[in-house]
Amino acid sequence: MTSTVPPAVVDRTGLRSTLRTLKLSEMLDTLDARLAQAGAGQLGHLEFLQVLCQEEITRRDATALARRLRRARFPEQATLEGFDFTANPKLPAAQIRDLAALRWLAAGESVILFGPVGVGKTHIAQALGHQAIRAGADVRFTTLSRVLADLAGGHADGTWTRRLAELARPTVLVLDDFAIRELTATQADDLYKLVRERAGKPMILTSNRSPVDWYPLFPNPVVAESLLDRLVNASHQIFMNGHSYRPNKRPKTAAVPPVTANPS
Repeated sequence: MTSTVPPAVVDRTGLRSTLRTLKLSEMLDTLDARLAQAGAGQLGHLEFLQVLCQEEITRRDATALARRLRRARFPEQATLEGFDFTANPKLPAAQIRDLAALRWLAAGESVILFGPVGVGKTHIAQALGHQAIRAGADVRFTTLSRVLADLAGGHADGTWTRRLAELARPTVLVLDDFAIRELTATQADDLYKLVRERAGKPMILTSNRSPVDWYPLFPNPVVAESLLDRLVNASHQIFMNGHSYRPNKRPKTAAVPPVTANPS
């Protein structure tokens, strides 16, 4: 008994199975449109295949980008395109835009953004991390206090080595709120080992203090000198000065009309 299923359906079913086996099933999303173009003579055989393959590459690149962004754990998706440089003329816009070229990433150099509260250091740190992710790098965003707490937990439960390895793994580690308060001897030692473990891998630090003011925060001057020599002298230091942006983000309160007493 002959099959009553139209050949076109059989072909499409087989193609769907083949593409799924090759992990190319998303090609079916645009296949009909490309077949129509080929049928109309707009695409030759090689062009048809090239377009399908290029669309698959674009889809995979977009998926990989989204996955790296999720892994980065940015508190917000801040970008350089979304930063208003005109709002604060004191900011070193040319230096920041130069960092966007990512030469520091290729050279394995770090970036230190320091200055008063509210000038946009965290935004720029995330934006540079976002640029690195676009270039294919694996990035992780966190705060120094969270890192120290995580490593302290590792001392308590015997997982310190694994936790240190996880922090050393990303191509770029963004440490927000660096050098806010004095460190204990254990915290300073943990931080030193993290910086040493990440030798040759960039870090992006934000701080309200100038790097020259970091030394007194360490209880042991020898550890401070060794750590900061590795970190500060291999970094691009950007002083971000100016007024705070945060008052501009203050929620607007609707005007409430005054209450008048009802006449008795």
